[in-house]
Amino acid sequence: MKGTYSMSNIERVVIGGVDTHKDVHVAAVIDDRGKILDVSDFPTTITGYKELLGWLRSFGQLRRVGIEGTGSYGVGLYQHLAGEGVDVVEVNRQNRQNRRRRGKSDPVDAEAAARAALNGEASGTPKSQDGVVESIRALRVAFTSARDTRTRVALQIRDLLVNAPHALRAEIEPLSTEHRVARCARFRPGDLTDPREATKLSLRSLARRYESLTAEMKELSDVLDRLTLEANPALRAARGVGPDVAAILLVAAGDNPERLRNESAFAAMCGVSPVEASSGKTVRHRLNRSGNRQANNALWRIAVVRIAHDEETRIYAARRTAEGKSRREIIRCLKRHIAREVFAHLTHPQVVPVGSQLRVERNAAKISLTMVSNELGTYPLRISRLERGLDHDREFAERYQAWLRAKIAA
Repeated sequence: MKGTYSMSNIERVVIGGVDTHKDVHVAAVIDDRGKILDVSDFPTTITGYKELLGWLRSFGQLRRVGIEGTGSYGVGLYQHLAGEGVDVVEVNRQNRQNRRRRGKSDPVDAEAAARAALNGEASGTPKSQDGVVESIRALRVAFTSARDTRTRVALQIRDLLVNAPHALRAEIEPLSTEHRVARCARFRPGDLTDPREATKLSLRSLARRYESLTAEMKELSDVLDRLTLEANPALRAARGVGPDVAAILLVAAGDNPERLRNESAFAAMCGVSPVEASSGKTVRHRLNRSGNRQANNALWRIAVVRIAHDEETRIYAARRTAEGKSRREIIRCLKRHIAREVFAHLTHPQVVPVGSQLRVERNAAKISLTMVSNELGTYPLRISRLERGLDHDREFAERYQAWLRAKIAA
């Protein structure tokens, strides 16, 4: 039964909950004391979103709406409600104990979402999904698909050679993947009743597919490089952060990183915060295996790069090794520190000198790359890569900018 409009309804405070699906959203409404008022379903269209909002407001003053699945089927409803000024919180799926005890149905899930929004169990702000980060997410889906498919194609070429005729296998198998693909792409098979010629046709088809996927990856990688640099230059300038790592971390935070309450919440989201596992006289922490595993892997990649190439990180790793820590334990500590640094870049990004602008200023002052490299104690190639946007190092760019402007002023 649909809600009715009356003065008592206006004074009453209500909370909504929505269980989202592909074609129909099931909504429940409760009052501020937890009493269930009504349950109804609405189509997943603009008209349906308007009807749902009007239905919720017909019961009284709408305080909050909890939506399950704001990152998938509920994204359209969330954006509509947010555009209407409604406070929307993201609701996680119920735990398994509650599902076993109470059963599973769409009205039950909608009511649970409303109660989670009422009692504060659901308090997270959903990702807005309306800016450049959403573009990065969509492009990275295509990039990872091409990358994974190319890997499978390379493995298929390798496996096909295992049972290939001996002469063909002896010719192709010793080559590296790139040379193997280039050689197979040039095959001109003859009579396909001959297994050797049929195998050559198959290898040529796979090799050309590999080359096509490589070109697709190059195109998408260039776009992701440009968009991540535009979205957050400070993050890209951090040591060990390339286009792929930056894309993962930006997508994890969303277009509205201010939704992250603090750096501890971000660390927990990335699965790098230690979890209490103490009992009695035993005081210890265990490894956090939850959270966003892609973001966790991105932090791991930054830590590994810094251990290999960053002097400060190597000194830290040596000190912790002397204290008896294993490499895995050191990396866990580094990931927690890097999460704190990344959170600052995401929420309060600093202005980073742009390499192309530094190049313009250097050329205007008629200063050569050799002179800059000699003064800064580095190689001309490093200066050139920074100016062309191929490398991003905030500290070095700031040092270069300070020296350049001092030189120009003198």
